[in-house]
Amino acid sequence: MTVRLTLSFIIAFLVSSGVGAFLVPWLRKIKAGQMIREDGPTWHMSKSGTPTMGGLMFIAACVFVCLTVGFQSMLDGDYGHIFLLMFALIFGAIGFLDDYEKLKRKKNLGLTAKTKFLLQLVAAMAFTYLLRRFGYVTPSLYIPFWNVNIPMSEPLYFLFCSFAVVSTVNAVNLTDGVDGLASGTSIPVCVFFGAVTFLWGEQYTTLGIFASALAGGLLGFLLYNYNPAKVFMGDTGSLFLGGAIVGMALMTNMPLIILVLGFLFVLEALSDVIQVAYFKLSHGKRVFKMAPFHHHLELGGWSGKKWSEKQLFALFTGISVLCAVISFVGIYNRYGF
Repeated sequence: MTVRLTLSFIIAFLVSSGVGAFLVPWLRKIKAGQMIREDGPTWHMSKSGTPTMGGLMFIAACVFVCLTVGFQSMLDGDYGHIFLLMFALIFGAIGFLDDYEKLKRKKNLGLTAKTKFLLQLVAAMAFTYLLRRFGYVTPSLYIPFWNVNIPMSEPLYFLFCSFAVVSTVNAVNLTDGVDGLASGTSIPVCVFFGAVTFLWGEQYTTLGIFASALAGGLLGFLLYNYNPAKVFMGDTGSLFLGGAIVGMALMTNMPLIILVLGFLFVLEALSDVIQVAYFKLSHGKRVFKMAPFHHHLELGGWSGKKWSEKQLFALFTGISVLCAVISFVGIYNRYGF
């Protein structure tokens, strides 16, 4: 297993970085430039025109690794990594439609919120049904740290998982607002799932292949996305990434681990919800200088310190590493190790 996981990481890194060498100039050539939010930090406007849809780099890496390193697993009848890949690709396709609409209109307005929500909900429900149908999940809720399982009714578990999918995908999408932030925050998450599969044994090999491939692909992408970014992942990449992360949580039958492992994603989403709700209830007042939370820090937060993009990358990545370590401790004794 160690060899296959290592190969998955290395090959994905090489494919992602190699694809980027051709993709970034091509995206520039066709003028696939990102439209920057006009209500965002003013200094972000200088990024307008930076190529988007760079997420295709790590998506290509995941596809390649799943079909090569994961080929033997398919011959053995284990399609777990293919389920994960297809699920993430569906969300990537939704993101691609959103990016395409933005490029076509030359504005930071893609699919409507209602359309995106409905498409994501349908994908979430379909994936949850397939996982249950093929025995990858059971209708019980695993509680990390306490190491207990709480039985749930099929309909309730189905609704819970669908909610978890849509929430996580959009939370990851919100985190993609500063150079390298979503990638840096997600790599420790992928390493966590890779470590989990190594701990739990051969039966989780396909999940490990996918997790390692995504980690390697993201690292290759970071060569181009680290500040100052030469390319953005776009909704094509961020929705694929969100789908992949929550898909791995479901495939390991522990969706609640996202609350700890993906603490920063939860924080980003909550800051956005709180800001909007308080703004409406208080008739124009704000809790944060700007939501989501990384923009609040960029603008000086409550302390007055304005965090640079490189500082935010280091802060979020460091916290994500810590959350991954804590999460691993929380599930270590799940199967008696």
